[in-house]
Amino acid sequence: MVLTILLIIIYLAFISLGLPDSLLGSAWPSMYPNMEVPISYAGIISMIIAGGTIVSSLFSDKVIRKFGTGLVTSISVLITAGALLGFSVSSEFYQLCLFAIPLGLGAGSVDAALNNFIALNYKAKHMSWLHCFWGVGAMTGPIIMSYFLERGYFFQSGYRAVAIIQFTLVVILIASLPFWKKAASLNKLHPNKEQSGEIAHEHKIISKKDLLKLPGAKQALVAFFCYCSIESTTGLWGSSFMVMAHGIQVETAAKWASLFFFGITFGRFLSGFITLKMNNRQIIHLGEVLLASGILMIMLPFGQVTSLIGLILTGIGCAPIYPSLLHETPANFGAEYSQSIMGVQMACAYVGSTFMPPLFGIFASKIGYSLMPFFTGSILVLMFAMIEMLNRRVDAKNKLSSF
Repeated sequence: MVLTILLIIIYLAFISLGLPDSLLGSAWPSMYPNMEVPISYAGIISMIIAGGTIVSSLFSDKVIRKFGTGLVTSISVLITAGALLGFSVSSEFYQLCLFAIPLGLGAGSVDAALNNFIALNYKAKHMSWLHCFWGVGAMTGPIIMSYFLERGYFFQSGYRAVAIIQFTLVVILIASLPFWKKAASLNKLHPNKEQSGEIAHEHKIISKKDLLKLPGAKQALVAFFCYCSIESTTGLWGSSFMVMAHGIQVETAAKWASLFFFGITFGRFLSGFITLKMNNRQIIHLGEVLLASGILMIMLPFGQVTSLIGLILTGIGCAPIYPSLLHETPANFGAEYSQSIMGVQMACAYVGSTFMPPLFGIFASKIGYSLMPFFTGSILVLMFAMIEMLNRRVDAKNKLSSF
């Protein structure tokens, strides 16, 4: 009963995580002219947000062990809500940069904490549906923003609305703190309880240097870097790509950008059911094929409709990869190390979010925004290679340990 209540609360928390992730990309075409900055400056804000997330992810292991998942989640969402409120009163670019710092710091620890909690305590379908709820938030963000833009309001109104939603969630999270304590006292934290019923594993402290020596660790970290590079670049620049490459109005492009996140959301909803028939590795391969198909459709010069379908298909392809990789963490590296490596995986994921969208912005400002599918397609090739190497190294380790 306790884990069921916490699962509902975690779902709500991931809606909260998704809401601000897509706001900047959908609002930026209308923001940068008012602030009199180049269009590529969206990458600066994105880099600051993701940089804060990297820092908090790297320290998440120590913070979560000291304060617990429930309290860390509550405080993190509160910080995020305050940062969004700051965005809603910003009128200068430097102000956006300042409030981007707590926006990033608030996301890292909660992401690592909740993902590890799900990986240890619930079946793979719940990880997919958890990130489906992130997609609900990411898809809703551009809808909220376009609602205000179409009615003649500035971007600040959209951020203010999302901040109010976040503060409401903070109240719910604070009220849920006794349930987190009860779950810990009942010693429910053991790997894949619903699947295996195994005895609880004690979390082991491991240095970052020793962590990188675990078989497959380096490949896993690069794979997370690649995935978030693709998702964040498409999410941030998809709207601008439609405006610059196809001449679509900014209000329409903001709506179209939400369809990428709709693809992620819908795909993760479906993948939750697919996990009943396929394992994580098979689902990841399926996602890679769909993702490649979507990028190819955006790449082909067949006009707006083809690009729009490709954007949706790219989202559907992205859908199962991230949650399935996360859910494999205890199986790949052991439940005793899962929280430690989960934080580093989150950090590497956000390194991709930090540097790759602004890097694309620099290239696109010189070459053109039609470069986007070629940029994300090359990263996909690297991700595929890393995941294959990860699987082989983990299989080799398991084979040796069985003797």
